[in-house]
Amino acid sequence: MIAAGAMHFIAPKAYIRIVPRWLPRPDLIVVVSGICEVLGGAGLLVPLTRRWAAWGLVALFVAIFPANVNMAVNHIGFGRKPWPAWVLWGRLPLQAVLVAWAAWFTR
Repeated sequence: MIAAGAMHFIAPKAYIRIVPRWLPRPDLIVVVSGICEVLGGAGLLVPLTRRWAAWGLVALFVAIFPANVNMAVNHIGFGRKPWPAWVLWGRLPLQAVLVAWAAWFTR
């Protein structure tokens, strides 16, 4: 999670491209989501904050789902080459797996 969050700052344009157009300030959304991923990942490492961090990641995974749908519907991949449609659509059920994984840490 920490590495995924850091990528929001290393390659922000890739993340800005996947933010649905109906959302305002995609640049700010990318920064905030990157911070949340870094803090959530770090929070999982600390027993005292693990449960709260996990709930935050559950919320984050739900919040970023529209970006993943936007990627699939508009065939947007990271990088220069487009991703195959099956990969873009296959990422959608992966979000449920990530939510379940984070929820496991809330116990």
